[in-house]
Amino acid sequence: MTHTTEHGSGTDGHGENARKGKGMHRRRFLGGMAGVGLGAVAGAGAAFSLLTEAGKSKASAATNTATLTVPDLLEGTTSDSTTTFTLEAQTGTAEVISGVTSDTMGYNQSFLGPTMKWTSGDTVLLNITNSLGEDTTVHFHGAHVPAKMDGGPQVAFADGETWSPTFTVKDDAKTLWYHPHALGTTAKQAVHGLAGMIIVEDDSTASSDLPSTYGTDDIPLIFQSLAADSAGDLKYNLTGYLTSGLEFPLLLNGTNVDDTTLTFTATKTRTRFRVLNASPSDIITIQRSDGGNLNQIATDQGYLTAATEVTSIRLVAGARAEFVLDLSDAVTLQAVVTTGWVRGGSGTYDVLAITASGTDTPDDLPSSLNTIDRYDTSDFTARTITLGQSGTSMTINGSVGTSMSAMAMISTTLGSKEIWTIKNSTQLEHSFHLHDVPYQLISINGSDPTGVDLGWFDTYEVVGGGSIEIAMEFTDFSDDTYMYMLHCHLLQHEDEGMMASLMITDS
Repeated sequence: MTHTTEHGSGTDGHGENARKGKGMHRRRFLGGMAGVGLGAVAGAGAAFSLLTEAGKSKASAATNTATLTVPDLLEGTTSDSTTTFTLEAQTGTAEVISGVTSDTMGYNQSFLGPTMKWTSGDTVLLNITNSLGEDTTVHFHGAHVPAKMDGGPQVAFADGETWSPTFTVKDDAKTLWYHPHALGTTAKQAVHGLAGMIIVEDDSTASSDLPSTYGTDDIPLIFQSLAADSAGDLKYNLTGYLTSGLEFPLLLNGTNVDDTTLTFTATKTRTRFRVLNASPSDIITIQRSDGGNLNQIATDQGYLTAATEVTSIRLVAGARAEFVLDLSDAVTLQAVVTTGWVRGGSGTYDVLAITASGTDTPDDLPSSLNTIDRYDTSDFTARTITLGQSGTSMTINGSVGTSMSAMAMISTTLGSKEIWTIKNSTQLEHSFHLHDVPYQLISINGSDPTGVDLGWFDTYEVVGGGSIEIAMEFTDFSDDTYMYMLHCHLLQHEDEGMMASLMITDS
């Protein structure tokens, strides 16, 4: 089964097909189908007539403009060398479909959450109160923290309780994010709005040479491709996604951009953008409407060796990237949405019209941002991690990880160096995420990585029938009780069992 629209899923990963339709202001499809997986859908009792909605398209020009909302920066309080941040996971309402009120969740607000800034080397304490009426956790996605502080399913806490993790920030400069991670409810809670960005700062030369004034020349862009019915009820599982008459709204920083192009006036000539795909399953590709270049400076896990010109940036669910634009003229950013699951969003959106008003002349971009020593994996411990399917259940190494006891467990030791083959034995899209440490890509579907794929990652695409090889080193943290997770970051797949545990012990 093929998609019915141009999208950024070409083999080069740079959205060439998507740009063929760049003359259209907006294209939205009411029900793209994700690759194969028809057997799983049929097994769930769905009628085939419902699936054929994938062929129906709806195109509309944007009729509105609105100013880009920049998430609030959460101020911490510092005492005795520890900076404390206070968060409350709460319920509320928001307009996910324009003009329709949806029940939502957020941190310190009705939908989404504030941005936190952490500084490398500092100690942070987070007091997080659960006011959701159900269990939750808060996972610091991409952070290198002790397993007990990672926010995995083992530390789920009940309504009315406060969880207070504390740790020293060991990460270098990068873009992280935070979201729920309790068993079976991750998709529900994240889809309803529990997500926020974390910016890690450091004192590197690269950081001092790049834009860093939050909200002025350092701008977060949080994308969510969601599913909702006409009453605004947000869908998060297979039953919900197979409801007839759904819309698949695209949101940027919490604002629906289906028929609205957001605007941003750049008061500095060079502006940095941090992009997060917080969608439950869909793929987001960022590009310029004029086909021009983006200067990508970072992947999930920090700076590239140097700024790299790309025509587009493709992000699977959970992934992040950073790029800069030197703005002498207006630029419009587009998001190309590609269905990642059984149904989802699809099409090209003009999401952000940037007006250039800066009068400064920035220095040349640094010739070097980071040193990345590529692993020699000849003596690394090898493992195979198989992503599989059993009916409507998802598996890792044959186990359906819907409980801690049912999960496959990977056991390793502190200081070990490993190379994993992540094998997708299904024909479905997967987004492989590893907690605790970053990894390098060693091969992608049998080919050597090039360009930005030589950076550091914690989340990467594994296409149907494909595989990636990744290498990592387990440093700093061991625990014989608390485990990290490895899983598909398509949140529905995670909740359906595609999750395993990782135990790191001293010996």
